[in-house]
Amino acid sequence: MTGLYDHFAAHADRSPEAPALIWEGETISYGELHAMAEEAHAELDGANLPEDRPVGLRARKSPRAIALVLAALRSNRPFLLPSVELAPETLAKLFAQAGASRVLEPHGPRSESTSLRAIGDPSADIDSDEPSHWPPAEGADGVSFMLTTSGSTGLPKVVPLPAEAVDRFTDWAAEQFEIGPGRVVANYAPLNFDLCLLDIWTTLKHGGTVALVDQDKATQSAYLAELVDGAKVDVLQAVPMLYRLLLDVAREASRDFPNVKHVITTGDKIPPSTLEALPELFPNARFYNIYGCTETNDSFIHEFEGLADGDVPANVPIGKPLPGVKTLILTEDGPALEGTGTGELLVWTPFQTRGYLNTSLNAEKFGAHPLGEPELTYYRSGDIVQVHENGTLTLEGRADFYVKVRGVRVSTQVVEQAILEHPDVVECAVVAVPDELAGKKLHAVIRREPDSKLNSLTLRKHCAERLARTEMPSTIEFVTEPLPKTSTGKVDRKRVLAQLEEMSHAHG
Repeated sequence: MTGLYDHFAAHADRSPEAPALIWEGETISYGELHAMAEEAHAELDGANLPEDRPVGLRARKSPRAIALVLAALRSNRPFLLPSVELAPETLAKLFAQAGASRVLEPHGPRSESTSLRAIGDPSADIDSDEPSHWPPAEGADGVSFMLTTSGSTGLPKVVPLPAEAVDRFTDWAAEQFEIGPGRVVANYAPLNFDLCLLDIWTTLKHGGTVALVDQDKATQSAYLAELVDGAKVDVLQAVPMLYRLLLDVAREASRDFPNVKHVITTGDKIPPSTLEALPELFPNARFYNIYGCTETNDSFIHEFEGLADGDVPANVPIGKPLPGVKTLILTEDGPALEGTGTGELLVWTPFQTRGYLNTSLNAEKFGAHPLGEPELTYYRSGDIVQVHENGTLTLEGRADFYVKVRGVRVSTQVVEQAILEHPDVVECAVVAVPDELAGKKLHAVIRREPDSKLNSLTLRKHCAERLARTEMPSTIEFVTEPLPKTSTGKVDRKRVLAQLEEMSHAHG
């Protein structure tokens, strides 16, 4: 199978002047990016690194960082690409787990230099007592990208991706969203996120142009609007926060983005009010919701029909499985669901990992189909879904977002979704806080539209029409500032809860 780098190099050979990247208002051609990648590869090749060990890459998004990833692919060398925002101790543990022989980064404050550098003294690059888990249980052959999970439940897990899985995914994405020469794809996500497999690596493999969002400017609505407009972006994939930012600037300046052909929401549920506004913002686009996770890559896709006519679903479907994807839904009692109903989603995809690098973590998440197909390893998502009569699935919440309130099992995500259906709600977080009588009670933190008169009484009436009595928030707090976000733009409920606890201690 011809790999990602070989396809990229072939485009650089055929069309060296074609635009590969748009960065800070400048265009980097395929020929220029290929030269950067070859230069980085020569340095990797001359570093006399152990052939049987991966490298660690600590790289903020930039053309040089992308060239460094391409160089690792060119060398057929596995590489761990974690978030640069992680604490140094966490990074050291992850690089040690991955068995990285060296941690490299593009040199220079803005990654402008052609040279690479090791972090610290080469012999002490990875100062951690964390044991190495390299190589993977299935063997090191074919592993390319090693990404990490979010770490929401502790130390992020290392997810090795086989090169064949990456190739299958990038071929599907290119066909689905018409990515190729002449197409411009925006990249909003940080370089370490699996969303880049579509934004960056699919695009470069198939000869398109990547318009890179500078992460330091990722919340600047005017900058984002100028990038989407100025680069004439065709394909836009992002978490809901980006679309909210574009809506804010579009409303102020009465503008839209007619060049965009494909708009993809992913990563978190998009509020109905934001979804309803997208056809006016992107008048010539088709609209999709994509569901997936780092372990399996994208698994489901839903194309919205009728948004322009006001047909906006209150609960956005995750859709139907991608080609080749197999699913299983387990009820709370254990048996597999047949027909309509609700249960936990298990998935097998042609694009997935074979398991975590630390195999001791696999038992909870990876396993054979309980009713057959022992040759396939299914991933237990932890997501609770509902199967509808037309075969589509909607996400009802995560198993770990269920809490007991007065002995009744409640999903905080279901409560959030009901609140978000109010047109004056911009964003919200519902968290469970301790209560002497109920054990737990629900506290909702809500940001309204700037000129909204929405109050607790009105919102409670809205919720009463949609939620069971046990699902009603006990307390409602309105805020004017955006809620805390994770590095992927999702509402950070842990930080919301931590802020509430700090306030409680301060007033205690």
